[in-house]
Amino acid sequence: MRILAVNDDGISAPGLEALAGAALGFGEVWVVAPSRQCSGMSQHLTILEEMELRAVDFPLPVAGAWSVDGTPADCVKLAMELLMPGKPDYVFSGVNNGWNCGFDIAYSGTIGACCEAVLNGVPAIAFSAPFEEKLDLAAAHMPAIIAELLRRGQGTGEIWNVNFPGGDPGELRGVLWERKPARTQVYKARYSVRTDEADRQLCRQQGVLIGKELADGGSDIAAVLDGYISVGKLKNFLL
Repeated sequence: MRILAVNDDGISAPGLEALAGAALGFGEVWVVAPSRQCSGMSQHLTILEEMELRAVDFPLPVAGAWSVDGTPADCVKLAMELLMPGKPDYVFSGVNNGWNCGFDIAYSGTIGACCEAVLNGVPAIAFSAPFEEKLDLAAAHMPAIIAELLRRGQGTGEIWNVNFPGGDPGELRGVLWERKPARTQVYKARYSVRTDEADRQLCRQQGVLIGKELADGGSDIAAVLDGYISVGKLKNFLL
């Protein structure tokens, strides 16, 4: 099986290396990822600008690795059309630095890469973990999750969305399946404003993790906040 590993945190992100390492147990792995941080890009494409393509010496024995000065969706399109010897059998996206749960799914570059894959007839799985936490739990449990998802399969246009909780591998409480996106953002937007030396008003957004009491029961957010791996299916609205 030929697997494309992609992300939205950039080619050097620890989560991408963790994902590629897990994917190597299932087949030939190619890595094509943005050269820079691309969170919140959704399925944005680079249309009017050139993109630099650069072969990368990846720290794992993958079949090939490329850095793209573009978005996650660009990476998937370029991988299939130019950089790989044919379409992959699967696209794995992540492991994202921050959960992709609830309404945050709509903005996610991690999910955007998966949407691009399924539009081109390639099944996809998205993986995410808590913001700026170690990836030990995700790395320990990812192979078993991948094996089960490949066994279960998915329908046309469907994306598996996997979110790992925080903590050490032995602290995992289990896996909750068929989790639905919560009807809220997992990271609520907060804005700060400052005035610079030129008297310009500058605004910056920071995501603040919501409290567990705001998460719908049975949702993806409730699962990860309770210490479970959340697994659910998303459906590309075009398919």
